[in-house]
Amino acid sequence: MTRDEIVKLERYLQRVFRLPEIQVRQRPKKEDSAEVYVGEEFIGVMFRDDDEGELAYQFQMAILDYDLKE
Repeated sequence: MTRDEIVKLERYLQRVFRLPEIQVRQRPKKEDSAEVYVGEEFIGVMFRDDDEGELAYQFQMAILDYDLKE
C-alpha cells in the first residue's frame, strides 16, 4: 500500500469508528496490506484487493476468546 492509501484509510477508520487513536501502519516486506492499531495495541490487518480493476480494502480482526472475558 502506498503512504497516500494508508493516510486515507486511517482517516476513514478514525471517522467511522469515532476513534482518533486508530493508526494504520505499513507492514515490513508487505505491499498488499497494512497493520491497524488502537494506540499501541495491534487489532488487525487491512488488505488491499485489486480485482479486475475494482479496488477495495478488507479489514480483518481476530477476537480471541480470552479477550471477551471481563
